[in-house]
Amino acid sequence: MDEQTMRLDIEATLRNRNALFQKKNLLYWYKRLYERLLGDAENVSGLQILEVGSGMSPLKHFYPSVLTSDIMPLDYVDYVFDAHDIDCVSMLENESLDAIALTNVLHHMQDPIRFLSRARNKLRASGRIIMVEPYFSTLSKLIYLYLHHEPTDFDVDVPCLSEVTGPLSSANIVIPHMIFWRKKCWIRKVLKYYVIDESKTFYYTGISYMATGGISHNIVMPHWLYKRIWKIDNWLVNSFYRKLAAFFSITLIKK
Repeated sequence: MDEQTMRLDIEATLRNRNALFQKKNLLYWYKRLYERLLGDAENVSGLQILEVGSGMSPLKHFYPSVLTSDIMPLDYVDYVFDAHDIDCVSMLENESLDAIALTNVLHHMQDPIRFLSRARNKLRASGRIIMVEPYFSTLSKLIYLYLHHEPTDFDVDVPCLSEVTGPLSSANIVIPHMIFWRKKCWIRKVLKYYVIDESKTFYYTGISYMATGGISHNIVMPHWLYKRIWKIDNWLVNSFYRKLAAFFSITLIKK
């Protein structure tokens, strides 16, 4: 991994994280996502939950008991390691975790299925991996292809990145979507180790994310108005996810 790119990615992460915590509407977007993933903070306070790829994530802001980790040496995360080698991390005992959470992280991994297979060792019996990744609906496909900065390559033959330069700069945002919705031969590799919890699969909003301005842009909107927009957008996505959803969440249960 290129050292200069790593340094630039760390700088970008710190800059983006600072911007995120200045945006009330964007934090609300994340808060409602996490509530659907994990429920109330009290409900998970007694569980051992590890977040992988915590660099910009505000998860611990809402759930203080969550353990954080990243490949980048950030002073606010609990553990620093390459998630591909999670099974070798001695600081985390085998079969000690109730859940591993990832938000828009899997598509940055060089070999996502390698991570999933090795993460199983750290989960307790029936432990879970909870993920949120880009979903390619009619609307979001146009956004990801023509407006989003991360690479989107549908022509890959294997669910891996061909090149890795840095944790943020390396990506193919379509790979998780292809693993779980397009390529049966890829999903079969995952199902060697996990069962998909169909009751926890859901689709999440896209328009209301753009209405926050995201990280890069500043859209000024009264918070009361934004909450109404989020509510309408969330209803629309739940009703017409194939047309409008921009993200999906999937939960894997350890076999």
